[in-house]
Amino acid sequence: MASKSKGAPNKTKSGGFFGSIGKFFSNFVKRFVDGSIGTKLSHFIFGAGNFYHKQYAKGALFLIMQVAILAFMILCPTINGTPYGYKALLNLPLKNVSEGGEFDPATGDFSAGSDCKLMILFGFVTIAVIVIYFIIWNKNIESSYKADMDRKVGKKPTTLREDVETLFDQKFHITMLTPTCIAALVLTVLPTVFMIALAFTTYNSQDMNDLGTNLFHWNGVKNFASVFTGEGTLGVEIKNRFLPVLGWTFIWAIFATLTCYFGGIILALLINKKGLKGKKIFRTIFILTIAVPQFISLLAVRNLLGEYGPVNTVLQSIGLIKEPIGFLGLHAQDSELLAKVMVILVNMWVGIPYTMLMTTGILMNIPADLYEAARVDGASTTKMFFKITLPYVIFITTPYLISSFVGNMNSFNAIFLLTGGGPAYQGYAAGGTDLLVTWLYKVTIDQGWYNTGAVIGIFTFLITATITLVTYRRSKAYNEEDTFQ
Repeated sequence: MASKSKGAPNKTKSGGFFGSIGKFFSNFVKRFVDGSIGTKLSHFIFGAGNFYHKQYAKGALFLIMQVAILAFMILCPTINGTPYGYKALLNLPLKNVSEGGEFDPATGDFSAGSDCKLMILFGFVTIAVIVIYFIIWNKNIESSYKADMDRKVGKKPTTLREDVETLFDQKFHITMLTPTCIAALVLTVLPTVFMIALAFTTYNSQDMNDLGTNLFHWNGVKNFASVFTGEGTLGVEIKNRFLPVLGWTFIWAIFATLTCYFGGIILALLINKKGLKGKKIFRTIFILTIAVPQFISLLAVRNLLGEYGPVNTVLQSIGLIKEPIGFLGLHAQDSELLAKVMVILVNMWVGIPYTMLMTTGILMNIPADLYEAARVDGASTTKMFFKITLPYVIFITTPYLISSFVGNMNSFNAIFLLTGGGPAYQGYAAGGTDLLVTWLYKVTIDQGWYNTGAVIGIFTFLITATITLVTYRRSKAYNEEDTFQ
C-alpha cells in the first residue's frame, strides 16, 4: 500500500472558511427543525431548553447572562459621561459630541466635553459584548440540543455539576486556555483594534485644545494617502522620510540579525573546540553581557563613545584627533554613516552571546556519526562545517532567525538609547538612524500626532507580519520539520 509523502499537504474536508460557515448554518437549521420545543424556545429565551429538560441550574445561568447583557445594552451605564450599550454604537460615528470647556474659577479647571477616545473605545467594547452575546446564545442552543440527543438514546442529560467536572477532566485544556484567551482579547486584541481605528481619524494634539475637550472625527484613508501625497498631518515629513527610514530599518534588521547570528555560531564553535582549556571561563565571560540588563550596557557604551567620553578623551590626549568624533550621531553635524556602523557593532556585543548559548546546545546534539561518515569520505573540516554543521544549525534555528529579524525591525532600545535616532534632520522628527518604531515613538509621545503614529504602526505591522509568514512558510523548518537532510 503506497504511503503519502511527508512533504504532501494534508487536504481537509471542511471546505475552508466558507465551508465552515456553511456547515454552521446547516447545523443551526438542523437543530431548530429537529430540536424539541425547549430547543426552539432557546433561540429566543436563554436556558429555556435546559428548563424544559429540568436542568434548572444551567437554565438559570444562561438566563442570568442574557438578562445581564440585555440590561447592559438597554440601560447604557456611563463612565465620565460616555455611555456603553446601544448609545455607544450610536456614538461610534463621532457625530454626537459636545464641546464643553467652560472655566470654573472655584476649582481652576475646565469642564470636560465629549471624549471621542472613550466613544470609540466604548463602542468597540459594546461590539465585543454583542459578539459574546451571540456566542452564549449558540452555546445555550447547543446545550439544549445535546440534552435532546441524550434523551433520544435513553441517557439522562448532564447536570451543571457534571459539566464542571468534565472541564477539570476530559476538557481540562479548555479550562486552562480560556483565561489566557480572554486576557489576550482584553489586553491585546481590543487595544490593537482601538489603535488601528485611530489611524482613520483626525486625532492629534491640535484637536486636544486648551479648553479640555478631546474632539476629533473620522477621515477615512487620508492619513494613509498622506504617505504618498504629502498632505495632511505631518504629510511632508512622512512623504520625505518614510522610504529612507523604511530602507534603513531593513538594512539595520538584516545586519543586526546576521552579525549576531553568525557571530554567535562562530563563537560557539571556537569555545566548543576540542582541546580548548577553560571553556567554562570563556562561556561565563560572554554570558556576563546577558546578566547585565541591556539598557545598562547600552547607556554605558553611549557614555564611553560620547563627545566627552573616555574614548574621545584618550584619542585626543594621544594626539590622534583634534576634535571629538561623533560616534553616535548625537549632533546634527555628525556622520550618519558612522553612527549606523557603530550601532550595528554595539548591537553585536549585546546580541552575540544569546546566539552563542543557543548554538552551543545545538552543536552538542549533532549526531556524531555524520562527522564520522564525512571523515571516512575524506571531507575536510571546512567542508564538514558548510555541509553538516551550518545546515543543521540553520535548520534548527530558522524560527529563531525569523523572530530575531522581526525583533530587530522593532528594536527600540538599541537605537533610542545609543543615538536617540540622530543625527537629526532639520525640520523632521525622524533622524538619520531612526527606525520605524523610534520614529513612531517621537511622532506620538513627543509631538502628539497619534493618528500619524497609528499609520506608521500599521505599516510596520504589515511589513513584519508579511515577512514572518512568507519566510517561515517557505523554510525547511516548516515544510520538513520531522526530517533533516
